[in-house]
Amino acid sequence: MHNGAFFTTRLGLILTGIGMAVGTGNLWRFPRVAAQNGGGAFLFAWMTCLFLWSLPLLIAEFSVGRHTRRAPIGAFAALLGTKSAWMGGFVALTSIMIMFYYSVVTGWTLKYAISSGFGDLSGIDHLIFWADYTASIWWPIAFHVICICLAGYVVSRGVVNGIEPINRLLMPLLFGLLLLSVFRSLTLPGAADGVLFLFTFEWQSLLDHQLWLEALTQSAWSTGAGWGLMLTYASYVRNDEDVIVSSTLIGLANNAVSLLAALAIIPAMFSILPTNQVYEAMNSGNVGLTFVWIPQLYENMPGGTTFLTVFFITLFVAALSSLIAMVEMSSRVLSDMNMRRTQAVVVVVGVTVVFGIPSAISLQIFENQDWVWGLGLLISGLLIASLTVKGGLDQFRSNKTKQGVFDKPLAAFYSSALKYFVPVAFLFMFTWWMYQSANYYDPSQWWNPIRVNSVGTCLLQWAVAGIVLRLVGRELGAKSYARNVTLDSS
Repeated sequence: MHNGAFFTTRLGLILTGIGMAVGTGNLWRFPRVAAQNGGGAFLFAWMTCLFLWSLPLLIAEFSVGRHTRRAPIGAFAALLGTKSAWMGGFVALTSIMIMFYYSVVTGWTLKYAISSGFGDLSGIDHLIFWADYTASIWWPIAFHVICICLAGYVVSRGVVNGIEPINRLLMPLLFGLLLLSVFRSLTLPGAADGVLFLFTFEWQSLLDHQLWLEALTQSAWSTGAGWGLMLTYASYVRNDEDVIVSSTLIGLANNAVSLLAALAIIPAMFSILPTNQVYEAMNSGNVGLTFVWIPQLYENMPGGTTFLTVFFITLFVAALSSLIAMVEMSSRVLSDMNMRRTQAVVVVVGVTVVFGIPSAISLQIFENQDWVWGLGLLISGLLIASLTVKGGLDQFRSNKTKQGVFDKPLAAFYSSALKYFVPVAFLFMFTWWMYQSANYYDPSQWWNPIRVNSVGTCLLQWAVAGIVLRLVGRELGAKSYARNVTLDSS
């Protein structure tokens, strides 16, 4: 029987999809990457990649999830046979591995929201505070456990009583807090310089291949496309839900959040920091920018303590909504194999508590897992595209969506993107990141599997995952596919 009720309204579905897509990558990575890559030209490339990579994959996931009523493993088994279930296993495993350390990141944001609210971030050396906190071991573990348990509680209540209502609350809150932060940023003296910097368009920058690769990577990572999360949520939508409209609204809303985050941070930096420090902050990485530079920035802003608290609450809301989606997908994988939902959630939470501890106590382990499985998402995207192509795009359009949404002219464009652009883009992105590792990140030890950002560590971990999934994939696929599914008749 279908595992859980259906989304009650399109608004609830859209807000839940936005919650899945919007995460820390929108708030702490996008402003930095946009600033580092030429502002306006990057924004153009990034929006282009939304329509060429992210939306086709979101539409594919949406369609597959609605048709199969299963999580990734069962979906691959249902459409391509149990011999291909290992590919769905890789999609699911990638998001699960990310969940292990993403729960730790969510804990960081909660800790800083609380500390800022109590004034503990005022008048301190933020680098030392961050170093002391991450070295304390027990506090990062404690906040990691709190966050994964909170996400697990929401998921345990199901779609109608847990996931949908919490996103109805969190997403308007997120947009409201972001708009408040943008207002404060844009009303600072000199903020116009930051706005000009962000939106200045230099056409010649579009000839830079690195700008396009960065834009494509940002779109791939920040929209949730290819993660298997939208596929899982789509298993709870009604048969008459418009795939293209819903997916497009989710993708556009995700990009809107990213732009708001950039407007909340970049103009404020240009207002308060000397220009050389703005560039230093943007080059400090996601963690350095978020937990060291941004607190320093708000400290020098009128009303800074309040707005710093607003920023970290916003970041926590974004992180939690994405973590909920990861817990739901992981739990649904187990539910597809006839495990009761409550039991599945308990297993997922317990496993995440244990396997998240290494990233909680070691930033090197965190960075390694973020490197390996962040790149693993590119492979997941390729596998999702492969699922729809191998299933037969014409047949998929006419039969498996059941509502004719793929008959729209726009659908032919998205289908072509899945068939041609996504594989080519994957090849370029994947090659580029491997090249970066071998030539810049760790040139002398690029082959070493125990290095943080090496090619070797990626290949080893992916190979182990692939071998195990090949061995057990057929059995997992058979169990997932065997479950009886009752579709909504509406």
